[in-house]
Amino acid sequence: MATITGLMLVGAILTFFSIVVLVGLIASSEPTVQVKPNSVFVLNLNKPLSERAVEDPITMLMGEDYASIGLNEVLTSIKKAKEEANITGIYLEASGYSDASPAEWEEIRRALMNFKESGKFIVAYGDNYSQGEYYLCSVADKVILNPQGSIEWIGISSRPIFYKRLLEKIGVTMNIFKVGTYKSAIEPFIATEMSEANREQTNAYLSSIWARITEDIATSRSISTKDLNKYADEMIALSPTERFIEAGMADTLLYKDEVKEYLKKLTHTNSHQSLNTLSLKEMKAIEEVAIFPKSEGRIAVYYAVGEIMDDIPDGTFSTEECIVGSQTIKELSQLREDDQVKAVVLRVNSPGGSAFTSEQIWNEVVKLKAKKPVIVSMGGMAASGGYYISCAADSIFAEATTLTGSIGIFGMMPNMEGLLSDKLGLDFDIVKTNRYADFASPTRPMTEGEKALLQKTIERGYDLFVTRCAEGREMSKEALCRVAEGRVWTGEMAKGLGLVDQIGGIDEAVKAAAEKAGIKEYTQATYPKQADLFNSLMQSGKERYIQAKLKEMTGGYDQHFRLINRLKHAAPQQAHIGFDPNVKL
Repeated sequence: MATITGLMLVGAILTFFSIVVLVGLIASSEPTVQVKPNSVFVLNLNKPLSERAVEDPITMLMGEDYASIGLNEVLTSIKKAKEEANITGIYLEASGYSDASPAEWEEIRRALMNFKESGKFIVAYGDNYSQGEYYLCSVADKVILNPQGSIEWIGISSRPIFYKRLLEKIGVTMNIFKVGTYKSAIEPFIATEMSEANREQTNAYLSSIWARITEDIATSRSISTKDLNKYADEMIALSPTERFIEAGMADTLLYKDEVKEYLKKLTHTNSHQSLNTLSLKEMKAIEEVAIFPKSEGRIAVYYAVGEIMDDIPDGTFSTEECIVGSQTIKELSQLREDDQVKAVVLRVNSPGGSAFTSEQIWNEVVKLKAKKPVIVSMGGMAASGGYYISCAADSIFAEATTLTGSIGIFGMMPNMEGLLSDKLGLDFDIVKTNRYADFASPTRPMTEGEKALLQKTIERGYDLFVTRCAEGREMSKEALCRVAEGRVWTGEMAKGLGLVDQIGGIDEAVKAAAEKAGIKEYTQATYPKQADLFNSLMQSGKERYIQAKLKEMTGGYDQHFRLINRLKHAAPQQAHIGFDPNVKL
């Protein structure tokens, strides 16, 4: 038995190190890419989009490039394509798979508009365009559709999910404490449909997002917004393909192999020769030419992505999935003390989370701002706690379709008596020395005294949140309160209300940071530093791969499966948007 056990252990160890060596060989064997003349950058957004791609060794061993596509790498690759003389154009290939927020599509689209200033071409092709892909591809010089294909064009909607009846079935009720008429985070747990206030704010931000999308497409395609809305109302998506040509939404109908021949003509490639193409992975391998070789310092881009947590909860596969308070504060402090870092761009893509941790990060941002410029760049969402940690910055940039605001506080305490006692047959008793020794016990209903105490705590948290935002935005508390109340705004709406300074993405925020720091020549570095392949393997590479596949297969609905885990680790006071807007573009 000892011999067999020893052999099994040795075998396991050898297998593990074989995988590590294999991953190392894969990583080190990537050749340097030489760009051939008349090359075309092929951009296919056929995987989930994240702020930064993670090199997952398990994914590589499974024969795939990445479990997700990094927005940062897409934007960088488009810049490289613009500057690289041997790249003559970009080919956008729509896959029919859309997993990006409106703000992320908007940021990529702006980068493509900037690329067109070079005079190089952009050609788009799709068997079937999702609505988000069509918004992106409408910037192309020529939009090509498969003769049997379609363009999804139906408008946008929000479909939040409600859990009240589910909780009732299992014997759980929620005690709710909140401040803010529009703070609808608690609605999924106590209602079966939207409140009138929530319906009002949802209709407002959906209308704002749709107006931006239709205006952009109208400009690129020379179609009126009135006609675009008419096409959506008549369900043009189910029309014969010729209808898209008549409507001006597409330019021509071609099969995929015919598109390749068309690209050969554009690149002056002989029909018997292969078209020189570059994938996103190959674009990443192209050495980026330093724009400012004589640097006056660094502009740090710090990514604050995910829920704001007091600590790392069980079931979180990577700290890149959440904003861990102690870790974020430590890293921002290091940037504050680094004399080579002349300014910081805080990239926020977060629905918020712990109100306490948001306050601690806010405090560190204030100290950072006292020493060097801090510019915030908002991604798809920077709401509630995401706005809390942003409000002290020198300037805030957001996309027109970013979801932000939601300045409000709430708390939830479950009463599980129905589940534990009535359904499972468990009985509980208590002996205590003081009145509140079993405060908010989930095994019994809350007392009126407990409810009053918690409500006062939530109200104090809200007052502090409003105070921080008013100070950061240089507004009176009264003025700030009028745009708070937990209401969600788009970036465009927030700009008009004074919650956001400029419409723009990371590039615009970096330029503003450099200008604020008074430097013209700088290098750009991203933080926190991402794990290398070995450490990535150590940090639950298998689980991260499974999670990415689950997200891909469920179309983003995997987040609902993780709801219970999030509630288990939720802080008592939440500065969180709370509900999933579930905006389908």
